[in-house]
Amino acid sequence: MLAFAVLSALAASSLVRADCAGNAGTQAVWAQCGGMGWTGATTCVNGASCVAQNPYYSQCLPCTATTTASSTTTKSSATVTATTTSASSTPSTPAGTSAIKQWFVFGDSYTQTGFNSTGTQPNAANPLGNPPFPGYTACGSVPNWIDYDVMSYNSSVKMLYNFAAGGATIDSTLVPPYMTGIPSLVEQVAQFMSGYTSNGKPGGQLSTWTGANSFVGIWIGINDIGNSYYNSGDRAAFNDVLLDRYFSQITALYTVGLRNFAFLNVPPVDRSPLVLLAQMLPQSGAATEKTVIADFNAKVKSRAAAFASSNSGAKTYVVDTNTLIGGLLDKPTANGFTDATTYGSQAGVMWCNNYHISPGVHDFVAKLVKTTLAGTGAP
Repeated sequence: MLAFAVLSALAASSLVRADCAGNAGTQAVWAQCGGMGWTGATTCVNGASCVAQNPYYSQCLPCTATTTASSTTTKSSATVTATTTSASSTPSTPAGTSAIKQWFVFGDSYTQTGFNSTGTQPNAANPLGNPPFPGYTACGSVPNWIDYDVMSYNSSVKMLYNFAAGGATIDSTLVPPYMTGIPSLVEQVAQFMSGYTSNGKPGGQLSTWTGANSFVGIWIGINDIGNSYYNSGDRAAFNDVLLDRYFSQITALYTVGLRNFAFLNVPPVDRSPLVLLAQMLPQSGAATEKTVIADFNAKVKSRAAAFASSNSGAKTYVVDTNTLIGGLLDKPTANGFTDATTYGSQAGVMWCNNYHISPGVHDFVAKLVKTTLAGTGAP
């Protein structure tokens, strides 16, 4: 059961403040400083403290910052062929195709930027609002996919309201996160409702959003599967339970007026360095994660199509990150990366730590989002 305990702490990346008075070690800020199997230095330079991210990975975090993962590679400009999927009630583009003004984004550490909905709001000079671009992502103060899409691949200025939180699951009562206090998708949607709606309509801190000028992006499910795939029982049936709750939140967003939805499916985290290491442990059972992910993703695709068909004006798009990232892992060097397993802050790696894709891979994801949503006005 060791591997199961290890994997229950995956994809944490929630925001942590480090206390490091008097440190005088050797490891640089954002460098690894501990974890199971680590044989290097375990103390950080002045101004940083060694903070555990999961049993396999500890990292030197700045004393005055609240980020949780290592700085990493520059983005890759290579291309890869991957299948994109979209589903909608009609083949036409969303209402207000050229007028998308903001993204409302939900998810976990693969999407988080550390946005506080009660802080500085997004504006033309600072589209992320708070913290400033690129925010605090799973890889440190470096961009992730939504950063790239809003700031680099955008056809016009887009505001980003990012409710994603590292370690999040769909519903904490179904799959608890690795620690208490992490807002689930359900709670993230509640934050949106509290801050940006009033009496079931646009309101609060942004009363000008409409279904026509807004896009919803959701990347969730990584931790739901990572924290439960090894449990007994029918995992496919449990995926249905998870997706019932997932799409209840889409219905809630639709009810208050949102119409355009992008679903990023679960990437092949079964091929991450952390899970590959766990698979080497006795009785890990980690090989089954791939099967559970495939079932979950297939159901996201079918449910997205069904939602668009049964809800007037709804447009749904599935971004197949699993196929994309799997293709990069199959042929890393052909796509500008060193290999499929090295992680850290050096250029050319696919992973910034042992469970999170690097900014270079996020750049590929951002381009796939742009391609999938071409013609919608979202990019």
